Amino acid sequence: MEIQTNTCEIPARNSLERFYYDNKTVRDFGIACVAWGVISLLVGVIIACQLFLPRFYPDFDLGLSFLTFGMLIAIHTKGAIFAFVGNMIFMGVYYSLQRLCKARMWSDTLSRIHFWGWQCIIALAVVTLALGYTTSKEYAELEWPIDILITIIWVVFGINFMGTVLTRRVKHLYVAIWFYIGTLVTIAVLHIVNSMELPVSWMKSYSVYAGVQDALVQWWYGHNAVAFFLTTPFLGLMYYFLPKVANRPVYSYRLSIIHFWSLIFLYIWAGPHHLLYTSLPDWAQSVGVVFSIMLIAPSWGGMINGLLTLRGAWDEVRTNPILKFMVVAITCYGMATFEGPMHSLKFVNALSHYTDWIPAHVHIGTLGWNGFMTFAILYYLIPKLYNTQLYSKSLANLHFWIGTLGMVFWTVAMYVSGVMQGLMLQDFNPDGTLKYANFLETTMQVLPMHIIRAIGGTMYLTGMVIMVYNLWKTAKQGSFVANEMDEAPAKERPENDAALTGYFRHRIVEGKPMIMLALATIVILIGGMVEFIPLFTIKSNIPTISSVKPYTPLELEGRNLYIREGCNACHSQMIRPFRSETERYGEYSKAGEFVYDHPFLWGSKRTGPDLHRIGGKYPHSWHFRHMRDPRSTSPGSIMPSYPWLISNKLDTRDTRASIVAMRRLGVPYPFGFENEAVDDLQAQALKISDELKKDKITIPEDREIIALIAYLQRLGTDIKGEQTSEITK
Repeated sequence: MEIQTNTCEIPARNSLERFYYDNKTVRDFGIACVAWGVISLLVGVIIACQLFLPRFYPDFDLGLSFLTFGMLIAIHTKGAIFAFVGNMIFMGVYYSLQRLCKARMWSDTLSRIHFWGWQCIIALAVVTLALGYTTSKEYAELEWPIDILITIIWVVFGINFMGTVLTRRVKHLYVAIWFYIGTLVTIAVLHIVNSMELPVSWMKSYSVYAGVQDALVQWWYGHNAVAFFLTTPFLGLMYYFLPKVANRPVYSYRLSIIHFWSLIFLYIWAGPHHLLYTSLPDWAQSVGVVFSIMLIAPSWGGMINGLLTLRGAWDEVRTNPILKFMVVAITCYGMATFEGPMHSLKFVNALSHYTDWIPAHVHIGTLGWNGFMTFAILYYLIPKLYNTQLYSKSLANLHFWIGTLGMVFWTVAMYVSGVMQGLMLQDFNPDGTLKYANFLETTMQVLPMHIIRAIGGTMYLTGMVIMVYNLWKTAKQGSFVANEMDEAPAKERPENDAALTGYFRHRIVEGKPMIMLALATIVILIGGMVEFIPLFTIKSNIPTISSVKPYTPLELEGRNLYIREGCNACHSQMIRPFRSETERYGEYSKAGEFVYDHPFLWGSKRTGPDLHRIGGKYPHSWHFRHMRDPRSTSPGSIMPSYPWLISNKLDTRDTRASIVAMRRLGVPYPFGFENEAVDDLQAQALKISDELKKDKITIPEDREIIALIAYLQRLGTDIKGEQTSEITK
């Protein structure tokens, strides 16, 4: 292997220029990272408790809508990814980029706009999600005004980033900057494509994609948000901070080149492996499987490059808590990037998907890779920013062991729970009947695992609180250096170094950031285009079903409520073609059933049973009682109650606009129907209210619960009695 030398060495022949690094923005992002991290992890512990405490304390959520699992899970994921990890990314990038380029950030003003704009986005996310304003799309739940703000702030960051790179004093771009550039361009593409939505009001919109197409776009985004927000920037941080802490060069320069280009090319194709056995066409599923398996090579190449950088430094690892965090982080990266491709194998996916195995896999990455790398960088940077030593190495070591044990408890419990769920849900009696026909039976069996999960999460949070104290004491004993002085020669122009001769040498790309930006854009666009173009242009990919009709206005409003309450966080609407699922839920789901679903609601985790064939299975009164008190219809249920749906009046002010928006998206509502929509809604609501009276339930027809019942009773009923021969292409 070739040993990488420091690509930032400055030629001695140039005269020195004095300049100052901006540490204030770095510090502010670090403070935000720690503050939001504690909040997001605390919310995570609360939702972990919500998966078992309602069994013993039904009123655990205090009857407040913003404390339900469906609401808090979105706040937790957005907080952990974009607030905790996101602020760390920016802290690490702003610190390392300036030193790698030997230049201050291009604009202090843009740095401040970026910082405060990002915190504003996070605050708006917390408030709007708590109020039920959500698109329901996983990792992309924020409504369209905030999506626009995200775009603006990302452009601000991009201009500041590229401005710094273009005015650098160092000729070639170090490997960390390659990964930053890949992140910059890909996140922009992912966000814009997935956030294409048609506004209905200031805080309500519908995805421009429907059903199967929306599912593919969402998981192209969802998988690659993990790849290019939680992985590539952290790999860049690894390539910068690991050699710094270990005081050793990166193991292999050539391996880093292969790692970067193969990773960004292959990752973008793998999204469909989240949709195996669904209504997505088989060819798209197969593409996702093939590229997911191929991803093992570059992912493990990066892990090996990181771990072998520490060759000969294992004595330091035993004594340096920062290196301990980094070693575990890189190891977790390797574990997660091996397990992900394994999940793309259909026989593994059949067992693991929709179970607790999935959050176990995700949290190996977030708690181990992202969390521990974040802790390591914080322990390294805060003493440097405050020109002092870490307050207590003992407390850092304590944090490491508590965090590691907490992560082990959390993930092992969920692995066990996931395998138990998968096996129980597929188990049959000798006579051919389902052994656990009631989904709730499996929920009761895994409750102890959820208790262990909560304990593990609490331990992990405790470790972070210890870190907060340690860093606070470190800052208190030091003196903050807001503007750090450095000297470097001016960049030589034109670039006529002999290393740049030979067009196909990678070295030339390292010296041309705009070429690298363009090449990275081309590389990441290829996979998406190959997957999207056939699905969006060839009609046979989504067979139509003649009996599938648009939702009535009342059903559409009920669907909006279903999304608002986050029901899709616990319930899927996708019955896979397995005997166990068709026996339990009914006929497997067809692609043509979702052509009017903006957005799709297939879900990714079953905390409760699938609902795609729930329509007509129970009377209206059952749904009413179930939403008022789930344990009255399902003893032992951990589902929260929804009393506000019974007391709240249904808001129909946007009903007309919703019909118009849906028609613009291709739903065949007749012209002029929007003028009759509210009358149609009220007529259907009155029928449901009258039927409830027959079961001695008196409820006005203008309540939200009526609309939700209408939607639930519609689910899966379009093809009842429909013969396979009637399904046409």
